[in-house]
Amino acid sequence: MELKSILSKDQVNQFFKDGFLKIESFYDKQKDIEPIQYHIYCIIGLLLKKYNIDFQQLPYSSLDFDSGYQELIAADRKIGGEVYDALKHVPSFLRLVCNEKHDAIVAQLRQTTLPGIANGGYGIRIDNPKEEKYRAGWHQDYTSQFRSLDGIVFWSPLIKITEELGPVQLCTGSHKDGLVPVHAQDPRYPDKSGAYGLVFKDEANLVRRYPIAAPLSEPGDLILIDYQTIHASGYNNSNRSRWSMQMRYFNYEEPTGIRIGWKGSFAAGNAIKEIHPELMF
Repeated sequence: MELKSILSKDQVNQFFKDGFLKIESFYDKQKDIEPIQYHIYCIIGLLLKKYNIDFQQLPYSSLDFDSGYQELIAADRKIGGEVYDALKHVPSFLRLVCNEKHDAIVAQLRQTTLPGIANGGYGIRIDNPKEEKYRAGWHQDYTSQFRSLDGIVFWSPLIKITEELGPVQLCTGSHKDGLVPVHAQDPRYPDKSGAYGLVFKDEANLVRRYPIAAPLSEPGDLILIDYQTIHASGYNNSNRSRWSMQMRYFNYEEPTGIRIGWKGSFAAGNAIKEIHPELMF
């Protein structure tokens, strides 16, 4: 099936030069974003009742869709994980994951007729204020996702991202230098596990080599990130959780993906040392 090219020549060039690309107003707020926000609001309401938390949600609005969430995690931080898991099954979100415009972008950037969606590679992140345990440190998505080497992350916020909320941080041009070896557990944060526990070899000096970009964004915007671009979640220094969506696509025709059988990484239960022992140090 032939897909229509969506990105301009300048946008394509910028993606390949920087390893990421911000596209303003890519999604329709009313059609694509607000149904997801409303589902989040409803799930929070159900859990407030389930756990008998005495809090009256604000009337629904796209600006306050997360009303009651801080009260949930204040009562028990584990309830935040229940929200996170529930949101993976919301139809409005899954419809966005499978948006045909995503297929077209992958086809255009990767010159493929076979784009794929990484199972276990999509979800809605909730980065809570001043919480380090689940903050994603410096990483490349390929190492924690696999599937194929030239995948693309579709990153989009559900609230307006300010400096205080902590925008995603990107090492400009780092994708050109290939994959970086990792250690499976960051000694600085022994409570982090899985993909959150990964740390680069000589990380501080590695990151200093690149200009850091931290683009601000708002609902409807899209940031495309190359699987090999070094990036990290920003620090949330606000009093509100940072809500964002990640949807990961890959190219079936890429040789590394074919070699490993398009296997996934942590979410698929595979250890890096088993699939890519050369990436461990």
